[in-house]
Amino acid sequence: MKKTKLTESAVWKKLDRQSQKIKEDSLRALFERNPDRVKDFSLQSQGIYFDYSKQLIDKETMGLLLELAREQKVKERMDAMFAGKKINSTENRAVLHMALRAPANAEYLVDGKNVMPEVHQVLSKMTAFAEKVRNGQWLGYSGKPIKNIVNIGIGGSDLGPVMAYEALKHYAPSDMVFRFISNIDGSDFAEATKDLDPEETLFIVASKTFTTLETMTNAQTARKWFLEKARNESSVAKHFVAVSTNTAEVQKFGIDPENMFGFWDWVGGRYSMTSSIGLSTMIAIGSELYGEMLKGFHLIDEHFRNAPFEQNIPLIMGLLNIWNNNFLDAHTQAILPYDNYLKRFPAYLQQLTMESNGKHVTLDGETVNYQTGTIYWGEPGTNGQHSFYQLIHQGTRLIPCDFIGFKQSLNPLKPHHDYLIANMIAQGEALAFGKTLEEVIGEGIEESLAQHKVFEGNRPSSTFFLEKLTPENLGKLIALYEHSVFVQGAVWNINPFDQMGVELGKVLAQKIIPELMNKSTQINHDASTNALIELFRQ
Repeated sequence: MKKTKLTESAVWKKLDRQSQKIKEDSLRALFERNPDRVKDFSLQSQGIYFDYSKQLIDKETMGLLLELAREQKVKERMDAMFAGKKINSTENRAVLHMALRAPANAEYLVDGKNVMPEVHQVLSKMTAFAEKVRNGQWLGYSGKPIKNIVNIGIGGSDLGPVMAYEALKHYAPSDMVFRFISNIDGSDFAEATKDLDPEETLFIVASKTFTTLETMTNAQTARKWFLEKARNESSVAKHFVAVSTNTAEVQKFGIDPENMFGFWDWVGGRYSMTSSIGLSTMIAIGSELYGEMLKGFHLIDEHFRNAPFEQNIPLIMGLLNIWNNNFLDAHTQAILPYDNYLKRFPAYLQQLTMESNGKHVTLDGETVNYQTGTIYWGEPGTNGQHSFYQLIHQGTRLIPCDFIGFKQSLNPLKPHHDYLIANMIAQGEALAFGKTLEEVIGEGIEESLAQHKVFEGNRPSSTFFLEKLTPENLGKLIALYEHSVFVQGAVWNINPFDQMGVELGKVLAQKIIPELMNKSTQINHDASTNALIELFRQ
């Protein structure tokens, strides 16, 4: 196999040897040898309790992982990111999503210029607009206030807003409707608008370039849907606003540039939910609670920037992912929030993690010979327990789990929350320690059936406990995973901030579209692609 600097490093080889030792050990034995293990492998900071004692590690493992982070210059890369250096080297851009949630008196530099005045100028513009809509002062063309908000975007322009709305809908006004359209499948548009009154509907069109195929196709359909009732094109300006940087295209669409909310090329799409992409979130929860969410992000940004490695939650999260992926051969990560409001959180993390670290070459253009991006997936508890947990408990794959729970419920129905959290804690215990054959037989189970009831255990997990699902705590959770992704990319020496892999399919689709729409167009692809096009044409 091809050698790389990373896999040839002394610390990587030590970790490889350490993994063979750990594979012969067990969480049962580790806890028996150290009954106070949780004290050594848990952290409490920023209102977050992070228990990683059920990970397949010992003190030697953590020491080596921290050594790996230092050898791969994670701190230096982190400092370069916060300093506005162009660490997105393939696109020659700075990476400063942290500036979007920093207070006005902070300083973040891009090309020597402090971007904070611009950030807070846009934030103030968003606040003024959002409060007008929420207070009923923004009127549609017929004089009615806006009751329906429809966000049109895709990828980072959709996953962040829809996840945030679902997570925080408890705080949204009950007399307003929030919908999200992303898929170019016409069914998405039809279902989102079928019961809405155009006179009371505001569309937020979120596209940096205002040329994204899916977003602009849906936006044009929305415009047509609206004008079927409004008739007058000048009315578009009352019912459409833009999150974009392309003033010419926004004006051409019929949107007043005054109602265009800009952002910057140093914000990647999947890191953009605290930019103007968050306009729908601000309308939903109000500017004050939106500010609380930004505060949560900022608290973790500062924790990541300043906490020593041994006490740095996102750093340890990232290192544990590398340990599980590269040394224990666990190529997926389950995200299991025990709060139904977080049902879209795993989908949001899929883009954040897999679009960021799904790379096969290093920053130097060298092909890697190690696994990079972990596959993230999950569902809320307890639903997942009745679908895929079987595979996690008794399947042949090692699947590390992140459990996320809150001490208080936003809807404290007795005894629901006690049952919910009891299940979360029990799952972590069952995954770690399982049930031996002797224990099963000791319960009086016949030997012929006993083997089927054995749980091997030794399945790693981490648990995050917070007080309550507030906007601030949502911000903290997202920022934890953002910075964990950065740590993984830094260790793997890849660029977590571009997404070249998104482009090829888009380019080929542009060639295939006219071939599908015009049967006389000559087609010239491989045999399989040609056959599919012909089948659709028929």
